[in-house]
Amino acid sequence: MRLLSARLIIALIVGVTLVSLCSSVYQVWVSKRSMRADLQKRSEVLAESLAGNVERDLGRGMLHTLQRTVERFANRENLMGLVVYDPQGRIIAVTQQLGPRMQDMPPVVSEALKQNREETVFQRLADEPVHICAVPLNYQDKFIGVLALVNDAGYIRAESLRIWRETFLSALAYVVLIALITLLIVRWSIKGPIARTAHWMRALRTGRMPSSRIGVPDLELFRPLAREATTFAESLTIARSAAEREAQLRATGQSFWTAERLALDVRAHLGAGRLYVVSNREPYMHVRRGRTVDVVVPPSGLITALEPVLRA
Repeated sequence: MRLLSARLIIALIVGVTLVSLCSSVYQVWVSKRSMRADLQKRSEVLAESLAGNVERDLGRGMLHTLQRTVERFANRENLMGLVVYDPQGRIIAVTQQLGPRMQDMPPVVSEALKQNREETVFQRLADEPVHICAVPLNYQDKFIGVLALVNDAGYIRAESLRIWRETFLSALAYVVLIALITLLIVRWSIKGPIARTAHWMRALRTGRMPSSRIGVPDLELFRPLAREATTFAESLTIARSAAEREAQLRATGQSFWTAERLALDVRAHLGAGRLYVVSNREPYMHVRRGRTVDVVVPPSGLITALEPVLRA
């Protein structure tokens, strides 16, 4: 029983862990995808709102005003900084914190310069996860450069780790709760009935149970086993009664014929031979009464004498 409980608990733990793992993977994937889409949308909206001011300052050659504009908008949430490039890819204006990290032009900015269209990408910048949105700048129908917004994407990884941690703790709590419930179910629904059945069969084997209480204990969960156990108990009781009766008759010097003794006696006398019985009529009469058929045993000494032998 302990082995059964251990196997059941281990199987439940493995099952719950796998289900939790699959659920966590899906939840993290959905959350990560949603947060990336939200960051990309906010970055695009902010870039479009800044593009007008940057295009005006850059088109008029007001580089000092452009630098102040870049610095003023650099304190947004999750925004690491802004960079403005000319058509040749040279940096015109950049925020102070972002300047050392943008010495090399990101490929997304090069693509925006070549294609003159908005480009976005998630990548690593100085070993930090970032999102870069590159927006082309046009002034009076003339391409004058690219505005690049660099957003910190590290919070997405932190949020994913938080989801993993919470899922692990939840799975651990589920495993403990399910293990306790399983132990209670095994103890009340399986171990208890099996123990009562074992006690009942021990009493039956040792002859301490009266025939009036031969019924098997309630085993709703093991109904097929209960039926077989009841049949076995009835057969054992009949065999014990016959053995006791035979012992009593032998002790008093009497003889008592049973079906089993008769079968053994017939086999002992006939061996491998055959017994043929010839009669002028059938041993039973079948009388039809409406839709039923009654079996009638006619008064005959031949039938009375030989029917038990033939049955044996």
